[in-house]
Amino acid sequence: MLTTTNPRTGERIETDLEVTTAEEVARLADTAAVAFGELARRDRTWRAGLLDALAEGLESRREELVMAAEQETGLGDARLGGELTRSTFQLRLFAEALREGAYLEAAIDHAGDSGMGPGPDLRRMLLPLGPVAVFGSSNFPFAFSVAGGDTASALAAGCPVVLKAHSSHLLTSELSYAALDAAARAYGAPDGVLGIVYGTQAGAALVAHPAIKAVGFTGSLTGGQALLDIIDSREEPIPFYGELSSLNPLVITPGAAASRGEEIAGGLFGSFTLGSGQFCTKPGVAFVPRGEAGEALVEAMVSRAKGAAPAVLLNSRIQESYGKIRDRLIEQGHATLLAAGADGGDGFSVAPSVLAIDAEKLNREATEEAFGPLILVVYYDDVADIERGLQSVPRSLTATIHSDPSETELTKDLAARLGDYAGRLVFNGYPTGVRVSWAQHHGGPWPATNSLHTSVGVTAVRRFLRPFAWQDAPQEILPEELRDNYTGVPRRVDGVLQLASS
Repeated sequence: MLTTTNPRTGERIETDLEVTTAEEVARLADTAAVAFGELARRDRTWRAGLLDALAEGLESRREELVMAAEQETGLGDARLGGELTRSTFQLRLFAEALREGAYLEAAIDHAGDSGMGPGPDLRRMLLPLGPVAVFGSSNFPFAFSVAGGDTASALAAGCPVVLKAHSSHLLTSELSYAALDAAARAYGAPDGVLGIVYGTQAGAALVAHPAIKAVGFTGSLTGGQALLDIIDSREEPIPFYGELSSLNPLVITPGAAASRGEEIAGGLFGSFTLGSGQFCTKPGVAFVPRGEAGEALVEAMVSRAKGAAPAVLLNSRIQESYGKIRDRLIEQGHATLLAAGADGGDGFSVAPSVLAIDAEKLNREATEEAFGPLILVVYYDDVADIERGLQSVPRSLTATIHSDPSETELTKDLAARLGDYAGRLVFNGYPTGVRVSWAQHHGGPWPATNSLHTSVGVTAVRRFLRPFAWQDAPQEILPEELRDNYTGVPRRVDGVLQLASS
């Protein structure tokens, strides 16, 4: 039987769950393939209703789900309740997107003179890929796990989902799956629209199965690489959408340090310790101007760290890695420890830590991601220092600039430099807290992600769709969204964008 652990106490909790056998993995994948054919016969408004039903299913078991997640993650009822709300919200947001229909990217070019001679009738839109394997992440037991955005966006696309439960919250995964599965069945969804497996080998077998047509993964760089290796060995290559590693550089200008240093210190401390520093968008390195204002800002952050209670990490692997990275940075002379709160306590507790280094000493060894409440302060003298320092910072999901209104040209310069380093640029705020919306982009250059897509927001659905064109097809063969008299979705017809009409 598999076990899970309470990270606050270190207590191991027995479950009745077992590692999924290779035979059962194959059965689930094959059943998902059959369900894919069934889903193809249901329209997008039916799928929108399914997503709404799944959201209601989660809401109906809110108290039970939050209680289980608190036992397995130690993240607190308030945080977990908010995260569950996020999961239900994004399911409903994808339902809205399905009803609106623009995600289809429907386009029609009627037969006729194309400017290059006679052209055929062409109609194009996006179609679902097929069954998707989704790997839950450790740090978001709802929003990036069984009930998370990968699941919601794949189902919105019309793809069945087979989930790999994360070992750090097995019971939460089981309960989340049970809530979703019951809601899907009550709604009338075909068998196989959702499935779940347990155990590392089961996850590997799932990715290797020929019925799986895409993989969504949020986790470590090494874990993602292991799955990529499996995909490379498949007879049929499939897309892998991995969110892997991110340091999220933050730059504080001299003007910002002078005008609101205390405010930034409080906000930055709150950001890098939020969720015990276990956010993929945590600012892990902060460029601070050398001088009185910068020193005062750092000291204000240090005082907060010294008085902070220990932070509870999700599992022993994260705790061990955090300690190793922090100690190596100090012992090998990469950085100076300015402050560490109280270490110790039961379970997987660590001290929030503030380290510092001069920009000219920054190197790749000093910029390894430390998953947990640690930030590396990089002191700089000028923009050239920042530019040199950034060369040692891996590309990230986000980058942030804190500047003063009087520093317009400097802000423009920094924005141009940092734009190459991330998929989202934040101004005078903090990257933790990723809004679920139409305009969001949660992705970045390697090693933040391995694709140009987002895993948060409506356009996340694009990962699980493929373009398809019909040439000179009879009207009755076409999807209704591509038929001449259909007006229910936005379409580009003969090069002209036409909005939907009711």
